Amino acid sequence: MIDPSLASLSDTLFSITVALYSLAVVAFCAELAFGARRSAASRELVGAGAAVPPVAVPPAETPRARRVGLAAMGLTAVGALTHAAVLVTRGMATDRLPWGNMYEFATATVLVAVVAFTVLAVRAPVLRHIGVFVLGPVVLSMVAIGLFLYAEAGPLVAALRSSWLAVHVSTAILGFGIFFVSGLASILYLVRSRFEEKPAGEIPPNSMLARLPSAAALDRTAHRTVVFGFPIWTFAVIAGAIWAESAWGRFWGWDPKETWAFIAWVVYAAYLHARTTSGWRGRPSAWVNVVGLAVMVFNLLYVNMVSTGLHSYGGVS
Repeated sequence: MIDPSLASLSDTLFSITVALYSLAVVAFCAELAFGARRSAASRELVGAGAAVPPVAVPPAETPRARRVGLAAMGLTAVGALTHAAVLVTRGMATDRLPWGNMYEFATATVLVAVVAFTVLAVRAPVLRHIGVFVLGPVVLSMVAIGLFLYAEAGPLVAALRSSWLAVHVSTAILGFGIFFVSGLASILYLVRSRFEEKPAGEIPPNSMLARLPSAAALDRTAHRTVVFGFPIWTFAVIAGAIWAESAWGRFWGWDPKETWAFIAWVVYAAYLHARTTSGWRGRPSAWVNVVGLAVMVFNLLYVNMVSTGLHSYGGVS
Protein backbone atom coordinates (compact mmCIF):
# COMPACT_ATOMS: atom_id res chain seq x y z
CA MET A 1 0.00 0.00 0.00
CA ILE A 2 1.48 3.32 -1.10
CA ASP A 3 1.08 6.42 1.07
CA PRO A 4 0.61 9.30 -1.43
CA SER A 5 1.23 12.04 1.16
CA LEU A 6 4.62 10.63 2.17
CA ALA A 7 5.54 10.04 -1.47
CA SER A 8 4.69 13.67 -2.23
CA LEU A 9 6.70 14.83 0.79
CA SER A 10 9.68 12.86 -0.49
CA ASP A 11 9.44 14.60 -3.86
CA THR A 12 9.22 18.01 -2.16
CA LEU A 13 12.24 17.25 0.00
CA PHE A 14 14.14 16.28 -3.15
CA SER A 15 13.58 19.77 -4.58
CA ILE A 16 14.56 21.38 -1.27
CA THR A 17 17.75 19.31 -1.22
CA VAL A 18 18.73 20.48 -4.71
CA ALA A 19 18.12 24.09 -3.62
CA LEU A 20 20.27 23.70 -0.49
CA TYR A 21 23.11 22.07 -2.39
CA SER A 22 22.92 24.83 -5.01
CA LEU A 23 23.25 27.48 -2.29
CA ALA A 24 26.19 25.54 -0.89
CA VAL A 25 27.89 25.65 -4.29
CA VAL A 26 27.44 29.43 -4.41
CA ALA A 27 28.88 29.72 -0.90
CA PHE A 28 31.87 27.52 -1.74
CA CYS A 29 32.53 29.70 -4.81
CA ALA A 30 32.34 32.81 -2.63
CA GLU A 31 34.81 31.26 -0.20
CA LEU A 32 37.32 30.82 -3.00
CA ALA A 33 36.70 34.38 -4.20
CA PHE A 34 37.10 35.92 -0.74
CA GLY A 35 40.18 33.88 0.16
CA ALA A 36 43.64 35.38 0.44
CA ARG A 37 45.28 35.85 -2.96
CA ARG A 38 48.66 34.39 -2.28
CA SER A 39 50.53 31.88 -4.40
CA ALA A 40 50.36 28.42 -2.85
CA ALA A 41 53.48 27.07 -4.49
CA SER A 42 57.15 28.00 -4.35
CA ARG A 43 60.34 26.51 -5.62
CA GLU A 44 63.59 26.51 -3.70
CA LEU A 45 67.04 25.85 -5.08
CA VAL A 46 69.41 23.76 -3.05
CA GLY A 47 73.13 23.18 -3.39
CA ALA A 48 74.56 23.72 -6.85
CA GLY A 49 71.32 24.85 -8.43
CA ALA A 50 69.48 21.59 -7.88
CA ALA A 51 65.73 22.05 -7.88
CA VAL A 52 63.50 20.41 -5.32
CA PRO A 53 59.78 19.74 -5.73
CA PRO A 54 57.62 22.81 -5.11
CA VAL A 55 56.49 23.22 -1.55
CA ALA A 56 52.77 23.84 -1.10
CA VAL A 57 52.03 26.68 1.31
CA PRO A 58 48.44 26.74 2.57
CA PRO A 59 46.97 30.10 1.59
CA ALA A 60 46.02 32.35 4.47
CA GLU A 61 42.28 32.43 5.01
CA THR A 62 40.52 35.71 5.63
CA PRO A 63 37.84 35.83 8.37
CA ARG A 64 35.18 36.49 5.74
CA ALA A 65 36.24 33.48 3.68
CA ARG A 66 36.18 31.30 6.77
CA ARG A 67 32.66 32.43 7.66
CA VAL A 68 31.43 31.82 4.13
CA GLY A 69 33.15 28.42 4.08
CA LEU A 70 31.51 27.41 7.34
CA ALA A 71 28.15 28.59 6.00
CA ALA A 72 28.72 26.43 2.91
CA MET A 73 29.45 23.42 5.11
CA GLY A 74 26.32 24.18 7.13
CA LEU A 75 24.21 24.26 3.98
CA THR A 76 25.81 21.00 2.86
CA ALA A 77 25.04 19.35 6.20
CA VAL A 78 21.42 20.54 6.20
CA GLY A 79 21.13 19.42 2.58
CA ALA A 80 22.42 15.99 3.54
CA LEU A 81 19.74 15.77 6.23
CA THR A 82 16.94 16.64 3.81
CA HIS A 83 18.57 14.30 1.28
CA ALA A 84 18.38 11.46 3.80
CA ALA A 85 14.78 12.44 4.52
CA VAL A 86 14.00 12.01 0.80
CA LEU A 87 14.90 8.33 1.10
CA VAL A 88 13.37 7.83 4.54
CA THR A 89 9.98 9.23 3.50
CA ARG A 90 10.16 7.31 0.22
CA GLY A 91 10.77 4.10 2.16
CA MET A 92 7.93 4.87 4.58
CA ALA A 93 5.62 5.64 1.67
CA THR A 94 6.32 2.30 0.00
CA ASP A 95 7.00 0.23 3.14
CA ARG A 96 10.29 -1.08 1.76
CA LEU A 97 13.94 -0.19 1.40
CA PRO A 98 14.18 2.96 -0.75
CA TRP A 99 16.51 1.69 -3.43
CA GLY A 100 14.38 -0.47 -5.64
CA ASN A 101 14.89 1.45 -8.90
CA MET A 102 17.43 3.68 -10.62
CA TYR A 103 15.95 6.88 -9.18
CA GLU A 104 16.29 5.67 -5.61
CA PHE A 105 19.64 3.98 -6.16
CA ALA A 106 21.22 7.06 -7.73
CA THR A 107 19.74 9.35 -5.07
CA ALA A 108 21.20 7.19 -2.31
CA THR A 109 24.59 7.02 -4.04
CA VAL A 110 24.83 10.80 -4.26
CA LEU A 111 23.90 11.04 -0.57
CA VAL A 112 26.80 8.76 0.34
CA ALA A 113 29.15 10.97 -1.68
CA VAL A 114 27.94 14.11 0.14
CA VAL A 115 28.26 12.47 3.55
CA ALA A 116 31.74 11.18 2.69
CA PHE A 117 32.86 14.68 1.64
CA THR A 118 31.32 16.24 4.76
CA VAL A 119 33.11 13.80 7.07
CA LEU A 120 36.43 14.37 5.27
CA ALA A 121 36.02 18.16 5.42
CA VAL A 122 35.22 18.06 9.14
CA ARG A 123 38.24 15.88 9.88
CA ALA A 124 40.55 17.93 7.61
CA PRO A 125 39.18 21.49 7.21
CA VAL A 126 41.55 22.22 4.33
CA LEU A 127 39.45 19.85 2.22
CA ARG A 128 36.57 22.30 2.52
CA HIS A 129 38.19 24.15 -0.38
CA ILE A 130 37.26 21.35 -2.80
CA GLY A 131 33.60 21.74 -1.87
CA VAL A 132 32.62 23.47 -5.09
CA PHE A 133 34.21 20.66 -7.12
CA VAL A 134 32.22 18.04 -5.17
CA LEU A 135 28.89 19.83 -4.70
CA GLY A 136 28.87 21.09 -8.29
CA PRO A 137 28.71 17.56 -9.75
CA VAL A 138 26.32 16.62 -6.94
CA VAL A 139 23.85 19.33 -8.00
CA LEU A 140 24.14 18.33 -11.66
CA SER A 141 23.62 14.69 -10.70
CA MET A 142 20.56 15.47 -8.60
CA VAL A 143 19.01 17.55 -11.39
CA ALA A 144 19.67 14.76 -13.90
CA ILE A 145 18.23 12.17 -11.51
CA GLY A 146 15.08 14.23 -11.06
CA LEU A 147 14.66 14.88 -14.77
CA PHE A 148 15.59 11.54 -16.32
CA LEU A 149 15.43 8.84 -13.64
CA TYR A 150 12.40 9.80 -11.59
CA ALA A 151 9.97 6.96 -10.88
CA GLU A 152 6.69 7.09 -9.03
CA ALA A 153 6.71 5.49 -5.60
CA GLY A 154 5.64 1.88 -5.89
CA PRO A 155 6.27 -1.66 -4.68
CA LEU A 156 9.37 -3.65 -5.54
CA VAL A 157 9.36 -5.76 -8.65
CA ALA A 158 9.15 -9.46 -7.80
CA ALA A 159 12.78 -10.19 -8.66
CA LEU A 160 14.02 -7.71 -6.03
CA ARG A 161 11.94 -9.05 -3.15
CA SER A 162 14.80 -10.65 -1.33
CA SER A 163 16.71 -10.05 1.88
CA TRP A 164 19.82 -9.74 -0.31
CA LEU A 165 18.55 -6.34 -1.47
CA ALA A 166 19.50 -4.90 1.91
CA VAL A 167 22.96 -6.45 1.71
CA HIS A 168 24.07 -6.33 -1.91
CA VAL A 169 22.51 -3.07 -3.07
CA SER A 170 23.31 -1.23 0.17
CA THR A 171 27.01 -2.04 -0.09
CA ALA A 172 27.02 -1.17 -3.80
CA ILE A 173 25.59 2.26 -2.93
CA LEU A 174 28.22 2.80 -0.24
CA GLY A 175 31.07 1.73 -2.51
CA PHE A 176 30.00 3.88 -5.45
CA GLY A 177 29.44 6.97 -3.31
CA ILE A 178 32.89 6.67 -1.72
CA PHE A 179 34.61 6.03 -5.05
CA PHE A 180 32.87 9.13 -6.45
CA VAL A 181 34.64 11.37 -3.93
CA SER A 182 37.92 9.52 -4.41
CA GLY A 183 37.80 9.96 -8.18
CA LEU A 184 37.14 13.69 -7.89
CA ALA A 185 40.07 13.99 -5.46
CA SER A 186 42.36 12.30 -8.00
CA ILE A 187 41.18 14.63 -10.78
CA LEU A 188 41.93 17.63 -8.58
CA TYR A 189 45.28 16.09 -7.65
CA LEU A 190 46.25 15.88 -11.31
CA VAL A 191 45.36 19.54 -11.81
CA ARG A 192 46.98 20.74 -8.59
CA SER A 193 50.21 18.81 -9.13
CA ARG A 194 50.67 20.52 -12.51
CA PHE A 195 50.05 23.86 -10.83
CA GLU A 196 52.66 23.21 -8.14
CA GLU A 197 55.30 22.36 -10.73
CA LYS A 198 55.18 25.80 -12.30
CA PRO A 199 57.99 28.22 -11.42
CA ALA A 200 56.87 30.77 -8.84
CA GLY A 201 57.02 33.58 -11.40
CA GLU A 202 54.53 31.82 -13.68
CA ILE A 203 51.87 31.28 -11.05
CA PRO A 204 48.97 33.76 -11.37
CA PRO A 205 48.57 35.45 -7.98
CA ASN A 206 44.77 35.32 -8.20
CA SER A 207 44.52 31.72 -9.37
CA MET A 208 41.71 29.67 -7.85
CA LEU A 209 44.06 26.69 -7.86
CA ALA A 210 46.09 28.39 -5.16
CA ARG A 211 43.16 27.85 -2.79
CA LEU A 212 43.01 24.09 -3.32
CA PRO A 213 44.60 21.73 -0.81
CA SER A 214 48.11 20.61 -1.69
CA ALA A 215 48.60 17.84 -4.22
CA ALA A 216 49.89 15.61 -1.44
CA ALA A 217 46.71 16.16 0.61
CA LEU A 218 44.48 15.42 -2.38
CA ASP A 219 46.44 12.30 -3.27
CA ARG A 220 46.25 11.11 0.32
CA THR A 221 42.49 11.71 0.39
CA ALA A 222 41.97 9.78 -2.85
CA HIS A 223 44.03 6.86 -1.58
CA ARG A 224 42.41 6.63 1.83
CA THR A 225 38.90 6.72 0.42
CA VAL A 226 39.70 3.89 -1.99
CA VAL A 227 41.26 1.90 0.85
CA PHE A 228 38.00 2.38 2.76
CA GLY A 229 35.68 1.74 -0.18
CA PHE A 230 37.44 -1.21 -1.81
CA PRO A 231 36.49 -3.84 0.81
CA ILE A 232 32.90 -2.58 0.68
CA TRP A 233 32.81 -2.93 -3.11
CA THR A 234 34.44 -6.36 -2.84
CA PHE A 235 31.71 -7.46 -0.47
CA ALA A 236 29.07 -6.03 -2.82
CA VAL A 237 30.41 -8.13 -5.73
CA ILE A 238 30.54 -11.27 -3.58
CA ALA A 239 27.04 -10.67 -2.19
CA GLY A 240 25.76 -10.16 -5.74
CA ALA A 241 27.21 -13.50 -6.78
CA ILE A 242 25.55 -15.25 -3.84
CA TRP A 243 22.22 -13.58 -4.66
CA ALA A 244 22.64 -14.62 -8.31
CA GLU A 245 23.10 -18.25 -7.26
CA SER A 246 19.95 -18.04 -5.14
CA ALA A 247 17.89 -16.35 -7.87
CA TRP A 248 19.28 -17.86 -11.09
CA GLY A 249 21.09 -21.01 -9.98
CA ARG A 250 24.62 -19.79 -10.81
CA PHE A 251 27.15 -17.54 -9.10
CA TRP A 252 28.44 -15.92 -12.28
CA GLY A 253 27.12 -15.66 -15.82
CA TRP A 254 29.00 -12.72 -17.38
CA ASP A 255 25.87 -10.62 -17.42
CA PRO A 256 26.81 -7.01 -18.43
CA LYS A 257 26.22 -5.71 -14.90
CA GLU A 258 28.28 -8.47 -13.35
CA THR A 259 31.06 -8.01 -15.88
CA TRP A 260 31.39 -4.26 -15.37
CA ALA A 261 31.16 -4.57 -11.60
CA PHE A 262 34.09 -6.99 -11.80
CA ILE A 263 35.99 -4.68 -14.17
CA ALA A 264 35.56 -1.86 -11.64
CA TRP A 265 36.89 -4.16 -8.91
CA VAL A 266 39.95 -4.99 -11.03
CA VAL A 267 40.64 -1.30 -11.74
CA TYR A 268 40.53 -0.34 -8.06
CA ALA A 269 42.65 -3.34 -7.14
CA ALA A 270 45.13 -2.13 -9.76
CA TYR A 271 45.05 1.34 -8.22
CA LEU A 272 45.87 0.02 -4.77
CA HIS A 273 48.65 -2.10 -6.25
CA ALA A 274 49.99 0.89 -8.20
CA ARG A 275 50.23 2.86 -4.97
CA THR A 276 52.75 0.31 -3.68
CA THR A 277 54.81 0.33 -6.88
CA SER A 278 57.38 3.13 -7.06
CA GLY A 279 57.08 3.64 -10.82
CA TRP A 280 53.30 4.04 -10.62
CA ARG A 281 52.98 6.40 -7.69
CA GLY A 282 51.75 9.92 -8.22
CA ARG A 283 50.08 10.74 -11.53
CA PRO A 284 50.04 7.23 -13.03
CA SER A 285 48.15 5.79 -10.06
CA ALA A 286 45.84 8.84 -9.99
CA TRP A 287 44.94 8.20 -13.63
CA VAL A 288 44.04 4.61 -12.71
CA ASN A 289 41.70 5.98 -10.06
CA VAL A 290 40.10 8.33 -12.61
CA VAL A 291 39.58 5.35 -14.93
CA GLY A 292 37.91 3.57 -12.02
CA LEU A 293 35.47 6.46 -11.60
CA ALA A 294 34.73 6.42 -15.34
CA VAL A 295 34.01 2.67 -15.17
CA MET A 296 31.66 3.18 -12.22
CA VAL A 297 29.75 5.93 -14.02
CA PHE A 298 29.58 3.82 -17.19
CA ASN A 299 28.29 0.91 -15.11
CA LEU A 300 25.61 3.07 -13.53
CA LEU A 301 24.41 4.84 -16.65
CA TYR A 302 25.12 2.85 -19.81
CA VAL A 303 24.91 -0.68 -18.42
CA ASN A 304 21.74 0.04 -16.45
CA MET A 305 19.95 2.17 -19.02
CA VAL A 306 21.15 0.98 -22.43
CA SER A 307 22.44 -2.58 -22.29
CA THR A 308 20.15 -5.55 -21.72
CA GLY A 309 20.65 -8.39 -19.31
CA LEU A 310 19.29 -10.15 -16.27
CA HIS A 311 19.68 -6.99 -14.19
CA SER A 312 17.61 -4.78 -16.45
CA TYR A 313 14.43 -5.18 -14.40
CA GLY A 314 15.55 -2.85 -11.64
CA GLY A 315 18.86 -1.51 -12.80
CA VAL A 316 20.33 -1.63 -9.32
CA SER A 317 21.75 -5.09 -8.62
